[in-house]
Amino acid sequence: MQLSHYNTNFKKQTFPITLVCDNVTNAPNIGSLFRIADAFGIEKLVLCGEHIPFGRKMTKTSRATEKVVSYEIAKSVSKIVEGLKNENYQIISLEITNTSKPIHSFNFSKEKPIALIIGDENFGVSEHILKISDAIIHIDMFGQNSSMNVVQATNVALYEMTKQLL
Repeated sequence: MQLSHYNTNFKKQTFPITLVCDNVTNAPNIGSLFRIADAFGIEKLVLCGEHIPFGRKMTKTSRATEKVVSYEIAKSVSKIVEGLKNENYQIISLEITNTSKPIHSFNFSKEKPIALIIGDENFGVSEHILKISDAIIHIDMFGQNSSMNVVQATNVALYEMTKQLL
């Protein structure tokens, strides 16, 4: 029998992960990020950029999770990331670079909280943030394309991270 939202036996848990969005501005993507932030029990969602759309398109996708997920909106991703770095967070960017490590072989430390940085739908994580990251991870892909949607990539990353942190 398929279980509903009301009779699942998932244990509620919060992980020491802050998801920092570097200029993610597509309303349905933001709504989906709220949903996965809730699903994976992350501590906080930080939306950084000049124009973060909060409206019907976002709330339709979020399914009211913006009411339960702790979040912040900030203009400067640099200020947020530098602040988290000063608070002893591990800064981990999700991006494909010539030095990034495959997520499946990366060991996430339980010693410090994690700030997972995800990037702009078109340009990815900004160069300055990549430079100040403690680690850069990517998801191995086996098709023709060299990227995937930011929400799908975040799903994969949060799944692997929470699996390791359990």
